[in-house]
Amino acid sequence: MEPMDMTSANVENMACDVVIAGCGVAGLYAALNLPEDTQIVMLSKGRVDECDSMLAQGGICVLPEGDDYEAFFTDTLRAGHFENRRESVDIMIRSSRTVIDDLLALGVDFERKLDGTLDFTREGAHSRPRIAFHADITGKEITTKLLDAVRRLPNVKILEHVAMVDILLESHDGVDTCAGVVAVPVTEEASLDPADELSGTLGKSADGAAAPFNIRATHTLWACGGIGGVYDHSTNYPQLTGDACYIATQHGIACEHLDYVQIHPTGLASPQPGRTFLISESCRGEGAVLLNQAGERFTDELQPRDVVAAAIRSQMKKDGSDHEWLSFAPVPRDVICGHFANIRARCLEDGRDIVDEPIPVVPTQHYFMGGVWVNRDSATSMPGLYAAGETSCNGVHGKNRLASNSLLESLVFARRAAYSMVHGASLGVERAGEPALDGAHRLSAAGNLSIDALCREFGTAVSEPVAYGDAPMDIETINADAKEA
Repeated sequence: MEPMDMTSANVENMACDVVIAGCGVAGLYAALNLPEDTQIVMLSKGRVDECDSMLAQGGICVLPEGDDYEAFFTDTLRAGHFENRRESVDIMIRSSRTVIDDLLALGVDFERKLDGTLDFTREGAHSRPRIAFHADITGKEITTKLLDAVRRLPNVKILEHVAMVDILLESHDGVDTCAGVVAVPVTEEASLDPADELSGTLGKSADGAAAPFNIRATHTLWACGGIGGVYDHSTNYPQLTGDACYIATQHGIACEHLDYVQIHPTGLASPQPGRTFLISESCRGEGAVLLNQAGERFTDELQPRDVVAAAIRSQMKKDGSDHEWLSFAPVPRDVICGHFANIRARCLEDGRDIVDEPIPVVPTQHYFMGGVWVNRDSATSMPGLYAAGETSCNGVHGKNRLASNSLLESLVFARRAAYSMVHGASLGVERAGEPALDGAHRLSAAGNLSIDALCREFGTAVSEPVAYGDAPMDIETINADAKEA
């Protein structure tokens, strides 16, 4: 079903089984992992393509083989300054192969080697290549294919230009339970305003916001992104104004690490207005180097993002400059023109060709590691309410996100949210290195999920059972060993 543009519309109250605030990868994948007969309403504050999932450049992590488990786990903890929730990291890593297979089964076109196997790239703080990618527009490739799949579902209604401004509550045995959301149709301009302004709680009415309406639902999923819209310089879409966090604080819903904000080392320093264009970390993974104003390399580009960002800020202070430089001179021309074609095209708009000259870069707000607290099933502290993606804090990232874990984490925990809504229990976790990376979707036990039906139709579904198991090793021991190293 095509999205419905609700700009400035007066909408009647509605009801459904599940309401999902957000149309990025977390919201879309959750919808696909719900039964075919589940009535779902999805909200997009702006256009459906104005979500940060569309902007992810570098790729999506995956466990290439079981033997990489410990290294992947350790890399994630080191990047996160060992403040990660170990259970969540374990779940993400062991679930990664199923997620990648599902994406392939839905038509996502990841780069491949000559022998047909997945090609992997490397980014900062990774000890080896383990990132599946599609040129330098991986997020757009994944999000577009998921959106195409959801649009085929007759049980899903997508409302564009509709902002969530509050939640509906019911009391059960004296306990507040989420019973849906309060939504407001908004113009494109009004979509940049945060929920407190759109709801009128600040004592003023927002221009471009229509009358609110209620969407009652048995289950609610917040998948509405991060907080970049509240910053002057951010790689995020400006619609991402931390609405879920604001609503959570109004209702006593637990949040965690709201001060954990990631600054990406390399935003393009550009004269063009609007959000900052991201220069993917995979550029440095493929050999691009950072240079100061004297043309000298001044840091190890493959350290964690916060370390590299701090090095650039320090060098800018020494140089008295508002930027430093990223040089692609060590990167083969075919990699620049192929893998980084989109980045090259954007820099050409500023009159700079990365094939021939360095580009000016500056640290910029990029990602939110904190958010609404959730457990292993993406359930919040309020019954009936789930959160996934950048909106949530499941502890995977700790104090600093490891590159390309964001898309994976969003998908893994969105799937778990959908399972919990249906079964009221936790989804099992795959054994490390299982299943095979063969591009086949493993049918659910009941075989009644929307993704089951679509992959049967596409000829990419198999009934082969998934191998579940306990964590392959003592994750606390891994943590201790990594800290000592």
